[in-house]
Amino acid sequence: MPVVLAPMAGITNTAYRRLCQEYGGGLFVSEMVTSRALVERTPESMRLIGHHESEKIRSVQLYGVDPKTISEAVTMLVAEDRADHIDLNFGCPVPKVTRKGGGAALPWKSDLFSSIVTSAVKAAGDVPVTVKMRKGIDADHITYLDAGKSARDAGVAAVALHGRTAEEYYSGIADWDAIAQLRAALPDVQVLGNGDIWSAEDAVRMMEQTGVDGVVVGRGCLGRPWLFGDLEQAIGRYLQGEKSPEIATAMPTLGEVAEAFYRHIELLVEFFEDEGRACRDVRKHVAWYFKGYPVGGDFRARLAQVESLEHAREILGELDGTVAYPGEDAEGPRGRLGSVKSCALPENWLDSRELSPSHKLQLQQAELSVSGG
Repeated sequence: MPVVLAPMAGITNTAYRRLCQEYGGGLFVSEMVTSRALVERTPESMRLIGHHESEKIRSVQLYGVDPKTISEAVTMLVAEDRADHIDLNFGCPVPKVTRKGGGAALPWKSDLFSSIVTSAVKAAGDVPVTVKMRKGIDADHITYLDAGKSARDAGVAAVALHGRTAEEYYSGIADWDAIAQLRAALPDVQVLGNGDIWSAEDAVRMMEQTGVDGVVVGRGCLGRPWLFGDLEQAIGRYLQGEKSPEIATAMPTLGEVAEAFYRHIELLVEFFEDEGRACRDVRKHVAWYFKGYPVGGDFRARLAQVESLEHAREILGELDGTVAYPGEDAEGPRGRLGSVKSCALPENWLDSRELSPSHKLQLQQAELSVSGG
């Protein structure tokens, strides 16, 4: 798939994946679920891996720090026919993950990384396994080339690279040159690029500049599910041989945005089976949907306190649906930005690329402590 929705905690649940799929094609990945929680079948982890019958490819992202537990989780997903694709998370920069040696910190331990990926691929059988990672921990501890080759050798179907280190979090500008270098280093496996794709034009430009097989879109689609229609059209034309194709970008009126927002709530109600919870969950999306539109702070505040579908209809009904797309004001960065910050790591983690006995014990404890999804 040349277009992938990046897994985002609290965002890419079944409801949002279905909404994006209604606008365009792609591979829509679930929220990250911890392998230990999945093996234990906690209610939350089982909910996270659920898919609606309309989802053509059931994609699940796993996080874990122990090869055995990852293998058990993958075995469960495959044996019970719960997934058509499994992605392994080696890109999360959140301190509570990296502090335990997981996410973007894990590829530094090259033997552990190889063992986890190999175990997952073996357990998956014919189900494709991919990995998503960052450049490394910081500028002095870069891992993406070694990790990419290791993942390729383990038999993954694709490697996705976010062009930032864990230390960079979501700050600055993504390093597309690193993505190009990974593409050149791995001619025999699919490589996907991630980072600073805010529009279909950005996606085509990344593919032209780096030679990647496809793109992974995260923050760029927040409040903009119609972006997947743009991406499907633009990348499809590019792959058919058009160089720098003219792109007919979706420019929704305020009424069309309101319809998408309401549809999002409807799908959340179906997902949670709880109208109140659905309305609480959608509140974080308000600023993203209406970015740039002249709706006023009072409207945004009231919509961020919506309590029911009827309440949402009432508030949205106040809008002038004919208001045109505001252009640049509605585009560009959205979601988390953050600043450069030291990556939280287990003590003495950077002393060696190999896993020490003490770190192995720490990781076993980490597996237990993150149980719960």
